[in-house]
Amino acid sequence: MRIIVTGGTGLIGRALVSDLLDAGHRVTVLTRNVASAARKVDPRADVAEWLNGSGWERHLSCSDAVIHLAGETINQRWTYKAKRRILESRVGSTRALVQALQGASPRPRVLISASAVGIYGSTSEPVDETAPAGDGFLATVCQAWEAAAWEAKGCGVRVVLLRLGIVLSPEGGALVRLLLPFRLFLGGPLGSGTQPFPWIHYRDVIELVRFCLDRPDASGPINAVAPEPHTQASFARELGRALGRPSWLHVPGLVLRAVFGEMAEALLLSGQAVTPAKALQLGYRFRYPDLAGALNDLLGNRPRAQQK
Repeated sequence: MRIIVTGGTGLIGRALVSDLLDAGHRVTVLTRNVASAARKVDPRADVAEWLNGSGWERHLSCSDAVIHLAGETINQRWTYKAKRRILESRVGSTRALVQALQGASPRPRVLISASAVGIYGSTSEPVDETAPAGDGFLATVCQAWEAAAWEAKGCGVRVVLLRLGIVLSPEGGALVRLLLPFRLFLGGPLGSGTQPFPWIHYRDVIELVRFCLDRPDASGPINAVAPEPHTQASFARELGRALGRPSWLHVPGLVLRAVFGEMAEALLLSGQAVTPAKALQLGYRFRYPDLAGALNDLLGNRPRAQQK
């Protein structure tokens, strides 16, 4: 297949691009900074300018699929300007992409657009893809983000809205930020520790994307989270066990709110008890369904799981 990837220089994007190339696909990464992207992505990928110039739309007419991962990081203090960047980077880029898809001829058959489990707001009750959107800034962003992507359905493009949980990767993200305090014997849950922790191994994100590319019945929202539920406290215990370190030191919510502001409440002190109902219904088999196995793989404690 000929596949376009936006956000190809990010944590998931870099690994996904290499994986697609290894599988024999031809990949074009659309980016705002061609020189920077060329240094970060697999050199086998094509790199083309996106949004900053004209002419990028032509790549859509010779592609079979688009995987849209671009967006400003949410892992920052949510000032007014930061919140506007977060919203506009997702909704604005998705609208531009969909508008180009509507004008393409021929056009890709499928658009897989990233979203997030933050759409459910804060909930400790298990929710699946049929649950309504929740409240708060992240839920509002995700609703607008998904609505912009869903417009592509009107021109005959199959749309998958991949609602990502907390992606665990040895290359960055939540896991890497937590490793240092644990290795210094200062690890433990954030806040009360009772908040849900909807996690997923990065390999399962990649394989779920590839699964959705090949399944014509995969469409609409799909939760990209592992089937084994965890809280902050149980995640901390498993991480401590995998590292051979204690996990007793709670980080008070008051401290997190003082340091990170509104972002702390939305991302660190609350969570979503999300289940991957649709992925399981479609027949996707998680490579890392349990947290202990995922962490041991990510930390190099055991041989990697066998390829499917």
